[in-house]
Amino acid sequence: MKEFRTLELAIEFYQSVEELKLSGQLKDQILRASSSISLNLSEGNAKRTEKEKKRYYHTAYASCQECKTILRLAKLANTDTMNSADKLGAYLYNLLKSEIKESKI
Repeated sequence: MKEFRTLELAIEFYQSVEELKLSGQLKDQILRASSSISLNLSEGNAKRTEKEKKRYYHTAYASCQECKTILRLAKLANTDTMNSADKLGAYLYNLLKSEIKESKI
């Protein structure tokens, strides 16, 4: 099976978010948003058409942007986690701009 590098980065990002010293609603929200990235990438990758795939990839991108805003709200903008979010966001953006082959199932 071919490695889906963007999904691997999303999983790594979620794991780094789990370690953040946040509490309350920001911690809950960033955990939900960061898990949404991986889950939408995985689900989108299983779809057959380019249109279906991109809909899920767009949701993953939006969740990444949400995570970046939460990091800013928590005053964690200059951290390794934010750098990971930026890198992941770039991968997601490129994925959205690329041509995606349709599955032939």
